[in-house]
Amino acid sequence: MKQKMLLGAVGAALLLSGAAAMAQVNDRPWTEHWFPSRWGADDSAGSSNHTKNPANVKRAIGVIKQFKVVTLGKYYMHDSVFFGPRSWNMVIPGTPTGGPFGKNALVYHDEYVTTEIGQVSTQLDGPGHIGVRTSKGDVMYNGRMREEVYERGPGGRVIGMGKNGVEFIAENGFVCRAVLLNAPAYRGMARLPIPHKPGDPGIVTADDVKAIMRKEGLSELMPGDCVFLYTGHGDLWRNKEWKSLSTEERAKRRAEFNSGEPGYGLSACQYFVERNLALQGGDTSANDAQPGNEVEGWAVPCHTEAQVRTGLWNLENLDFTPLLEAGVYEFAFFYGPIKAVGATGAPGNPIAIY
Repeated sequence: MKQKMLLGAVGAALLLSGAAAMAQVNDRPWTEHWFPSRWGADDSAGSSNHTKNPANVKRAIGVIKQFKVVTLGKYYMHDSVFFGPRSWNMVIPGTPTGGPFGKNALVYHDEYVTTEIGQVSTQLDGPGHIGVRTSKGDVMYNGRMREEVYERGPGGRVIGMGKNGVEFIAENGFVCRAVLLNAPAYRGMARLPIPHKPGDPGIVTADDVKAIMRKEGLSELMPGDCVFLYTGHGDLWRNKEWKSLSTEERAKRRAEFNSGEPGYGLSACQYFVERNLALQGGDTSANDAQPGNEVEGWAVPCHTEAQVRTGLWNLENLDFTPLLEAGVYEFAFFYGPIKAVGATGAPGNPIAIY
């Protein structure tokens, strides 16, 4: 009897969990007609298409005043900060890898890397990274269903994201007039706090974006511009000091960084879509405020509402220290993702010229 009761309880729990899983769908992509995107039904590049417009490139070059160059990418290291189980593992095979060769006794070194190449450290989210679970199945940018997108190899293994691979964005790259929003300075604090509910100061809304730009003396966002948010949260692993920290201190900071993050509220991302921007980014792992945002119960809402819905791409884990130290909030931005065919995203080292 006890065994039957136990099995009955387990069965009921499984049924409830199954019902919850079935209920966790979002059919707004269909009911709100998210597709085709503004770039056309066959498009795979989304907002990077702005780079094809010479006027956008001219506007970017026009903001350069001092002709100084800085890079904004973070280190790729085995003990950097990663989301969840992601990792970066690099070894030098052979010591040296090859040689000596020839009378000049040449030797060489290679590296062997295993990693989620598009989703660690400084990373661009591509059209195959984020999807929405609907009653018809998982859907991604431009209305493409997961199973239609998957490119399969031997044994049916998925070896790429097909028409939603990041290489389509990489064919264009990004060249844009960019603005940096210094949110802690606007709030009067050193670093934005992790938000837990709507209204918390760690959430940067559309109204906040406009107010920060006014405070920084910046002109309005134009189609094809790029916008970046400094929250201070990313300073937990700035390039400037990360390699000098002890193992214990790095572990402490990783835990703090991954406990949540300040960032864009949903209205800010909707405003960026409205302004038809080329790229949004910031100094955190998602750039969306979390766990608290302007809407209750949504997971990183900008990822679905901007990326899946419109193809406005997202660049994560940037280090703005060089720009902040120079007091620069407007600059020309250049980023060329690697052409990793079928990949969900791409690493890189973005360049700012001011």
